[in-house]
Amino acid sequence: MKNTDKMCLDAFLTFFRIGLFTIGGGYVMIPMIEDEVVRRKRWIDSKDFVDLLALAQSVPGIFAVNFAVFIGYKLCRLKGALCMAAGVVLPSFIIILLIALFFQQFRNYPLVEHIFYGVRPAAVALLTVAIFTVSKKTRFYWSNCWIPIVSALLIWLMGVSPIYIVLGAGIGGYLYGIMTRHRENS
Repeated sequence: MKNTDKMCLDAFLTFFRIGLFTIGGGYVMIPMIEDEVVRRKRWIDSKDFVDLLALAQSVPGIFAVNFAVFIGYKLCRLKGALCMAAGVVLPSFIIILLIALFFQQFRNYPLVEHIFYGVRPAAVALLTVAIFTVSKKTRFYWSNCWIPIVSALLIWLMGVSPIYIVLGAGIGGYLYGIMTRHRENS
């Protein structure tokens, strides 16, 4: 087995294992992906992880799949992208298929209702951990926490399209980067 094939198989199995725990969505996977890809396997460094995270968030599509594709492509080009995408999607597909096959038979059982009731807070906790993990890596401080708050209020209270918020944040970040570099060079 070639070295690339070994890495692709390892990547598939790694992302398959991570994909088993997608309760709460792709953002819940961020700490698990970081632990595996950056700390344990050392496939990419922390800076590349944050860059790929930002890229995965900014393109259309399912966040977890985008993230897996970008990491896979960085490692093994097209073959790596396909392996990691399959690895992250397949567990959810299998789980949803099994639930669809058997849910009607078991949905009114108290045990099943209690399991779903218990999973909700766990998903919120996993999402909260992901938010704090990402905020630490993206230089999110109390001094700039007004940005997501104002963004959320503009969307919620004033009905501003999230597209305008993303465009405005991108332009603002670009201008802020220019100003910061200009100050550093002066």
